[in-house]
Amino acid sequence: MKLFGKKKETKSCCCGGNCTSETMQNAENKKQEQSIKILGSGCAKCMELEKATRTAISELQLDYEIEHITDFAEIASYGVMSTPALVFNGEVISYGKVLTVDEVKALLSK
Repeated sequence: MKLFGKKKETKSCCCGGNCTSETMQNAENKKQEQSIKILGSGCAKCMELEKATRTAISELQLDYEIEHITDFAEIASYGVMSTPALVFNGEVISYGKVLTVDEVKALLSK
């Protein structure tokens, strides 16, 4: 029953509403493959690594969004015990130190 002419709201997704667990998993995997994450509490060193990473992807002309993860449970799920850490395409490529722009560029170019 419509109340006061309000339309029923529907949500759409990338698969046109034909979501299955397989398509959702594939979309999540694709998103994970194309990501850069900074793992850390948000301290000065974490922010410095994020700044160096942003500069590096800009200089390399890469189109990646940087996600900053501050949840310690999620950080631990990557096996990281010391921060800041840099995760590229789901793989931890550096942890426990602040990288320079040139070091980040070298790691992202591999």
